[in-house]
Amino acid sequence: MDQTTFRGRRKAIAWAQIGRFAALLAALSGAVMTPAQAQPAGAAGRPGGMGAEGPHHAMAHRMGPGMAGGTMLSERLLDAVGASADQKARIKDIMGRARDDSHQQRQADKALHAQMMALMAAPQVDAAAAEGLRQQLQARRDSASKRHLQAMLDAGAVLTPEQRQKLAEHARSHREMNERHHRERETLTPRS
Repeated sequence: MDQTTFRGRRKAIAWAQIGRFAALLAALSGAVMTPAQAQPAGAAGRPGGMGAEGPHHAMAHRMGPGMAGGTMLSERLLDAVGASADQKARIKDIMGRARDDSHQQRQADKALHAQMMALMAAPQVDAAAAEGLRQQLQARRDSASKRHLQAMLDAGAVLTPEQRQKLAEHARSHREMNERHHRERETLTPRS
């Protein structure tokens, strides 16, 4: 994968996370926007940035606060909603702890994936063991999703209702821009 494509995917993933976060905050503040509406089309035109790596890779990115080199709420975005220095510091701490938890989660998931690969490569596949590993992975994904939600709720509690509304508006306009750009790319890209 060339560097431009890699950067584009990282950016799409980061904005998808911001969109989901803004949608949650909007819902908490009473605005009407669903998480699906807040997700810009990502790599390969799929919601949430799911690219060629497949759903498990995309899930790891969606579940991991702080992916793409920063927190889900960048300094620039927090400035745009008028966050104070104290709010920024508190949110940075919340997202940093969530990012660390997410990193530990991914390391543990790698071990389970390695076990699954070894199991599938065996001369005789143990279906019960494979199902047990699948259930463990699913439970870990559910745990990661809950941790991600908690980070978003904690960060949302730091912001005022007005700031959350501004964040939702920012996400809505960004989503509309992304959708317009996606439509433009589709008209310019020949189909094979």
